[in-house]
Amino acid sequence: MVRNLVLVLGDQLDAESAAFDGFDAAHDATLQIEAREEARYVPQHKMRLVLFFCAMRHFRELLRAKGFSTHYSRLDDPENLGTFADEARRWFGKLKPERIVVLAPGDFRLQAALSALQLPIEMRADRHFLCSRVDFAAFADEHPNMVLETFYRRMRSTTGALMDGDAPRGGAWNFDKDNRKPFPRTGGPHIPKPLAFSPDETTRAVMRLVEKQFPDAPGRLDNFNLPVTRENALEALADFRSHRLQNFGPYQDAMVGGAPFMFHSLLSAPLNLHLLNPREVLDAALNSDAPLASLEGFVRQIIGWREFVNGLYWRLMPDYAERNALDAQLPMPRFYWTGETDMRCLAEAIAHTIDHAYAHHIERLMVLGQFALLLGVKPYDVHRWHLSMFRDAIDWVSLPNTLGMSQHADGGVIGTKPYVASGNYISRMSDHCRKCRYDPHKADGDDACPFTTLYYDFLARHQPRFARNGRMKQQYLNFARKDSGEVLAIRRRAERLKAELTAQTFL
Repeated sequence: MVRNLVLVLGDQLDAESAAFDGFDAAHDATLQIEAREEARYVPQHKMRLVLFFCAMRHFRELLRAKGFSTHYSRLDDPENLGTFADEARRWFGKLKPERIVVLAPGDFRLQAALSALQLPIEMRADRHFLCSRVDFAAFADEHPNMVLETFYRRMRSTTGALMDGDAPRGGAWNFDKDNRKPFPRTGGPHIPKPLAFSPDETTRAVMRLVEKQFPDAPGRLDNFNLPVTRENALEALADFRSHRLQNFGPYQDAMVGGAPFMFHSLLSAPLNLHLLNPREVLDAALNSDAPLASLEGFVRQIIGWREFVNGLYWRLMPDYAERNALDAQLPMPRFYWTGETDMRCLAEAIAHTIDHAYAHHIERLMVLGQFALLLGVKPYDVHRWHLSMFRDAIDWVSLPNTLGMSQHADGGVIGTKPYVASGNYISRMSDHCRKCRYDPHKADGDDACPFTTLYYDFLARHQPRFARNGRMKQQYLNFARKDSGEVLAIRRRAERLKAELTAQTFL
């Protein structure tokens, strides 16, 4: 008879997690479920599906090697009932454990589903994060208007990362002035390719399964080479530390055609699947010889941003998902799934999502996200697209990043201003505009950059809300220089663009 049945969720692949505390191989067992419902609640990129299922199946082999009794519900098993809840009940009836032990999920929807099972479930806190939900809530109560910078400094002090006593190393908390450079048009450093992992037979079997079961899913599998095991993830961490961390800081916001990964770590997916622990990622970076500016930029992502959005998600859900402060109502354009657009920056970034289920953070924020914001797309639709297309998207990280940071739908909880800019920003930070048919300096006319047109339309549309925002003062001073006739022409073109670009949708 099974005493404890440890239910291992697809993004909790850590054999040292709290779910295994006190695990007795003689009396306890594990259960993993591949649920068709979870693979289809939003249209999911084929590469994302393969990554999750492969990582889960390899994790089962790891548990078997440890001598654990494992149970696994495969997607193609005729007995599989298709939904997570039905499968959990089926296995509970079959194994008759005293209780189910599970880590608190990273998705409010799944947490609610677990609570609704009406089975004896012991839900344990996930100690994967450096700041627990309880600690975050306490700190947020002390700082009700907390912004990332406040939380980040607290995490620096708590962890001791890049600290000299009570002072930040190098005398500054951030090195943004050194970390927001465009990539040199000539003479830039070599951009090394990230480590690639050849699919083994388990991975190839899952690839065949996904192609058969989800033929209409977006994305492609031609170049699937992702880390799907703990060993792979550690190799990927070492590769980043040795070959890209050095130049990560200065060029973390730069975009270059044909270079989808730049110097980014590509560790978000293994981190979010719990194949890596943020503590070991932090230690690996701090024990490198990378320049301080690069270290600070990376540390900010690991102990600042990642922990911040996780804390906010659990503090503000479920109501947070419904927020739409700017009353954006347009549907997500179809080209976000196909890449069929003559805007080069968007075509490039969307191609990265189709080919790799990935785009780096500035492409997500200032190209893909910003265009949806300027257009006026429903923020939750942007979040659903993000979940669909990115391999590292879990609800806790995707929702605050898209709805809050990218779409400003939370009214300023995550960011005190919307991240909007004209096409000039993209021209400055990339080489896209030189190869594009649109002119980033123009807001009206057939060759005017849609970003620039929609940017000024956004400023006009939301002037009552943002004109007194101190961080947007210069933007509105520049906008005030345009006469009423010019603004009217821009806004008319913006309305035509909105109608044309949202005429075709995917969902």
